[in-house]
Amino acid sequence: MLYSTRVHQKLEALRDRDPIILGIETSCDDTSVAVLRGENEVLSMCTNSQIEIHREFGGVVPEIASRNHVKNIAPVARAAIEQAGITLEDLDAVAVTCAPGLLGALLAGLNFAKGLAFSLGIPYIGVNHICGHINANFITNPGLKPPFVCLVASGGHSQVVHVKDYDTYEILGGTCDDAAGEALDKIARQLGLPYPGGPEIEKFAEDGNEKAYNFKSQFNTNKQPNFSFSGIKTAVVNMLQQAKRTEKEIHYPDVAASFQRAVMETLAYKTVLCAHSADVKTIAIAGGVSANLKLRSLFEGLSKKYGFEFVRPELQYCADNGAMIACAAYHMLKKGITSSLDLDAKASGEMPKHL
Repeated sequence: MLYSTRVHQKLEALRDRDPIILGIETSCDDTSVAVLRGENEVLSMCTNSQIEIHREFGGVVPEIASRNHVKNIAPVARAAIEQAGITLEDLDAVAVTCAPGLLGALLAGLNFAKGLAFSLGIPYIGVNHICGHINANFITNPGLKPPFVCLVASGGHSQVVHVKDYDTYEILGGTCDDAAGEALDKIARQLGLPYPGGPEIEKFAEDGNEKAYNFKSQFNTNKQPNFSFSGIKTAVVNMLQQAKRTEKEIHYPDVAASFQRAVMETLAYKTVLCAHSADVKTIAIAGGVSANLKLRSLFEGLSKKYGFEFVRPELQYCADNGAMIACAAYHMLKKGITSSLDLDAKASGEMPKHL
């Protein structure tokens, strides 16, 4: 029987029940596979992290990441299936990140997903990575429904997105240079902290005074929706270099805390600004940086001040993970959206307005 015919039959069978979806995420350095039933019942999630491998290089090495995805994808998927207590025949669809990300890493997941979907005769769904992060909020917050505004902040992305519907998005604002996580990585390196910089700066900042230094940028305090981290990043580097030249003693946790505050306040301020312009009453956050407790605390305070609802994913769904990809695929399936087996990976590209 032709693959397309089998897929059509499977879609017809899913009209009256929640699908069981295998979600695969390999866009960067984590090989993550999850099994999801319906919108938010996570049956299993297995992730193989490459942080220790890339730490000695101070960041992700694409070729090394790709090779490790190829090596890890099958055993990680097998573990997810076993932990979910199901068999491959119980799967109703296979979802995978197709863009954006490291091209070789994406292809490792994409090719595995295509082969598995074809062999089982079930729908195959390519998911935009940023859409996946947004969908992590539906797992943790079952009552959440569009429209809402979501800040997606990670090592590679910092965007404020108007989620108009489950498959309709509009980017309201974003970074003009570094993503938030990228800026944190760079300053962490200046402070002698290991990769990844965000969590390390957060821990280091616990012993610091966040008001010791005022790393401000006029561009980040105006009323337009975009923001920049180049100015505050340069301010930190210049201060550290001057202190070294003059042999001035600096309490480095103060620098970490002050820089973290500048980054998180920028993200929070611009997101609230965008939410006001979009006239929505719910703000969500997503992506690796959304695990930052300073950022969460800022939004909680602002939500009480301005009267909007604040939602966020559980910490395990902030980093790249297969469950968020499966959740995005669930909403696509409900709309009858699937992907062709000739769908290719894309290393870059804007988030789609419509899926």
